[in-house]
Amino acid sequence: MYFAALLARTAEGWEASDTELDDVETLTDLIELARGASKDDDTVLAFLEHEDAWFGVVRVDGEDDPHIYVSDAAAAARTSYGSMLTDELLGRDPDDDLDSLVDLDGTEDGEPDRDDDEDADSDAPVPVGPLGDGDILADLGMEEKELKALDGDALESIADMLGCSMEGLEAVR
Repeated sequence: MYFAALLARTAEGWEASDTELDDVETLTDLIELARGASKDDDTVLAFLEHEDAWFGVVRVDGEDDPHIYVSDAAAAARTSYGSMLTDELLGRDPDDDLDSLVDLDGTEDGEPDRDDDEDADSDAPVPVGPLGDGDILADLGMEEKELKALDGDALESIADMLGCSMEGLEAVR
């Protein structure tokens, strides 16, 4: 079971809101969902959690490239939304696996793929433990060491650090 929330910076402070992942099929969808929660291109944190096994934070600052952090990449890679994040962090193209199954790359059977060198890392194992931008929250008051120490109550700890109302957070949960 997934839990997802958006923490959006507003003029009054941070605001937590529950979010549905029904229409999120790609990382781009998640980023657009986060950008939609911002009124003035302010910072939005999209928080994903899967059964206390892992959590992920996607930080969106206006139109800048997003920053991503996953608490346990190996655990996340075994789930649909987690693999979306780990694929991005590892530079993998999720469509590569499908292409290799049906030979859509334009090569003949037995002929080497044209871009084998580029895809050399696509079969590399996903690392156990944290992956991504450990300093994703550093300018907001949470250093990498603190982020890596978070456990199943990660959202509550992050919201508390941001000064986000616990009442609003309880409503999200």
